[in-house]
Amino acid sequence: MNPARTYEDDLRLAHVIADQVDALTMERFRALDLHVETKPDNTPVSDADKAAEEFIRAQLKRARTRDAVVGEEYGSAGNGARRWIVDPIDGTKNFVRGVPVWATLIALADGDEVVMGLVSAPALGRRWWAAKGSGAWTGRSLSSATRLSVSGVQRLEDASFSYSSLSGWEERDKLDGFLDLTRRCYRTRGYGDFWSYMLVAEGAADLAAEPELEVYDMAALVPIVTEAGGRFTSLDGAEGPWGGNALATNGHLHDEVLVYLG
Repeated sequence: MNPARTYEDDLRLAHVIADQVDALTMERFRALDLHVETKPDNTPVSDADKAAEEFIRAQLKRARTRDAVVGEEYGSAGNGARRWIVDPIDGTKNFVRGVPVWATLIALADGDEVVMGLVSAPALGRRWWAAKGSGAWTGRSLSSATRLSVSGVQRLEDASFSYSSLSGWEERDKLDGFLDLTRRCYRTRGYGDFWSYMLVAEGAADLAAEPELEVYDMAALVPIVTEAGGRFTSLDGAEGPWGGNALATNGHLHDEVLVYLG
């Protein structure tokens, strides 16, 4: 990655795309004719997931012709060092059941570093974003935003821990460590999916973790958490979204939590 490069133009493009995708997904949210299929991995996919990713890919093909694209529904295209990583609807199970906790995730990786991320949750009326070196923000637009900062909590006994489910930890033989961690923490809640990590970036939660994730589930979250002052690693402690699972914290608690979950 070129250290002198900034990514503000890419961030503005992500906002423009997200504005249009929000309109598309909200039109299909709770639609009576929503079509849902089961993918080979037994997860659901709706016509809204596919249409949203198709739209994002079409916009990027016109605006960033040299960049590669990686998406949940249609895989990889292109060979550029810059890769847009997209999850058209993170939280599809919520989307298809009418639960408003879902979001479109748009990230940009330059080489092996995720340098820009945007999370748009239109049913919640919320959006979060960050670009390398520019801080992390939340609001309705670039011109109307509040800067994010993680919490200053330094003891697990004072910490709020957000997670998605118990079953994944049990399936990977990590349930005992997970439960031990929950017993140490002041508070636990299963907010799940992208929202757990955005709460960490906002300072409303102090740690979030999941035992199995794909890169498109995580990429957009990484710069938002880190630019807010937190850490985002795998459960093995490797920085970034490449390890197949995730731990995000305010930074103060990170190494101690890895002892339980790593």
